[in-house]
Amino acid sequence: MKAVILAAGEGMRLRPLTVSEPKVMIPIANKPILEYVVEALVKNDVRDIAMVVGYRKERIMSHFEDGKKFGATIDYVVQEKQLGNAHALSCARDRLSGEFMVLPGDNIVDKQSIHDLLNAGTCMSALVAESENPSKYGVVTIEKGGIRDVVEKPAELISNMVLTGVYCLNDSIFKHIDDCISAGEYGLSNAVNASLKEHKVTPVFSSGLWIDAVYPWDLLELNAAGLENLKMGTSGKIEPQVQINGPVGIGEETVIRSGTTIYGPVLIGDGCEIGPNVTIFPSTSIGNSVLVEPFTMIKNSVVMSNCSIGAHSYLSHCVFGYGVKSQSHLMAPGAESYVNISDEFYKVPHMGAIVGEDTSFGTGVVVEPGTIVGAGCKVSSGAKIMRNLPNRALVI
Repeated sequence: MKAVILAAGEGMRLRPLTVSEPKVMIPIANKPILEYVVEALVKNDVRDIAMVVGYRKERIMSHFEDGKKFGATIDYVVQEKQLGNAHALSCARDRLSGEFMVLPGDNIVDKQSIHDLLNAGTCMSALVAESENPSKYGVVTIEKGGIRDVVEKPAELISNMVLTGVYCLNDSIFKHIDDCISAGEYGLSNAVNASLKEHKVTPVFSSGLWIDAVYPWDLLELNAAGLENLKMGTSGKIEPQVQINGPVGIGEETVIRSGTTIYGPVLIGDGCEIGPNVTIFPSTSIGNSVLVEPFTMIKNSVVMSNCSIGAHSYLSHCVFGYGVKSQSHLMAPGAESYVNISDEFYKVPHMGAIVGEDTSFGTGVVVEPGTIVGAGCKVSSGAKIMRNLPNRALVI
């Protein structure tokens, strides 16, 4: 079985975290989202993989190369214009014949989900899951063991059963993709719906993991899920009077200073310096070469590589991009928020700050819950950020 992973998109709704790399390469538990997909396939002995790439494709290709270090054989197809996942799949048609799997590169799936789809004993089939937000997906109606109808992103509630974007298809789908593209429809769920007149598409339910990252706050859920299944181990140097509770991973050449307390699951990368007297709470991942200065507290957050968090700071339910620097007393608490994404407001139960790469904060900055700070911003000491900032904003 050959697999096609669709990894060409930018991830517009995850800006500013996708300024310099595609959504599929955002680190979750210090590993790109796309790597979880590759690993799930390889664990099911699906090793022949085509990746459809586009936006910032070099980041993907330099990480995965030919796939050997991941136990796979990977070749690449370029989607020059990101016109939708049906168009992305059509770009790979000359690499495909007979039956094949299709997966989105920006969802986390596990070994069990892939296993259940492969062992459904039928093709065409689709992995189907319940969603709390079905309006974001293709919603399915199921009848007599097959999918009767697919409605893409319905305005009204039809069902909470959605297509995950993980399929077992055959090359007959390309006729329907061509017809849909001619009609101006570029979603793969549109083509699957069109195929129902000629082919039965079997819904497959799984007890395995499937989580999608559509909005920035979804990354916190993905990160928590990624940490739950990690095999933790500690390297580096752990000074006396450090308390470690639960599963905690600490990378090579990392120093955990005395008086620090870590409650797992937590993952800390290589070459970091944490503490003294820092407290890190569960579901937090910290990348490589990160400095966390004394008396700082971090909860349920993603801190990417090369960040520096000043003393006496507080981060809760935050995502900090690569190279974010803060001086002391940065306050970025999490709380129920109304978050503005592309001029639409979303009520989020608990969210802190989303901060783009290479942004810097002075001393005593406060970032209100649910605020998105762009990449390359410079925020002066004593500022209070209460609304989203565009990339390269200067706050004096």
